[in-house]
Amino acid sequence: MRVFCSIRPSADAAEHLESALESVRARTGRSLRWGDPDQWHLTLAFTPQLPDGAVEDTIEQVARVAASHRPMRLSLAGAGLFSGRALWVGVGGEVEPLAALMREDLLGEQDRERRRAHLTVARVSARAPRPRHHRYRGIPAEPDPTELMLAEVVRALSVYRGPEWLVEELEVVSSRLGAGRSGGPLHEVLATVPLGAK
Repeated sequence: MRVFCSIRPSADAAEHLESALESVRARTGRSLRWGDPDQWHLTLAFTPQLPDGAVEDTIEQVARVAASHRPMRLSLAGAGLFSGRALWVGVGGEVEPLAALMREDLLGEQDRERRRAHLTVARVSARAPRPRHHRYRGIPAEPDPTELMLAEVVRALSVYRGPEWLVEELEVVSSRLGAGRSGGPLHEVLATVPLGAK
């Protein structure tokens, strides 16, 4: 089972971001496949193969870790790309407590150093334009129109700053690829655990 531990943005934060993305969506046409705002989350940890029998122990582990961390104020801020294919919005506010939480062994995963708190808002669509390749050597390839569009989108969103909200809980969520809206993932909350509940 694919499982992740996450923070859900407040309704105000999600609405603010959705509003900010309207003009960006209009400029990208069908080049990007936009995520469902109801499924938006800040990924803290992910494991692609959690055995079904380990779910309860994993939830207990997340609850123990969450209890040792206090609630924090976060906001959505800035933007970037992963592998030139996934558009994300970053995190502002009390990022030091968030970074400390993310260094914890939440789901038994190994590679905790490479994590970046983010909210994925879109992925490159199969309908995105591709660069034309010339058959003759010596003729330079045209710039990739999707890369150019993504660079423009990241530049536009780099100044984005959303409202702060108080994070008081973490979610443990299962993710089923292809089972959601428009063939995207379907997320099901397995448990919600409070921060600072010692």
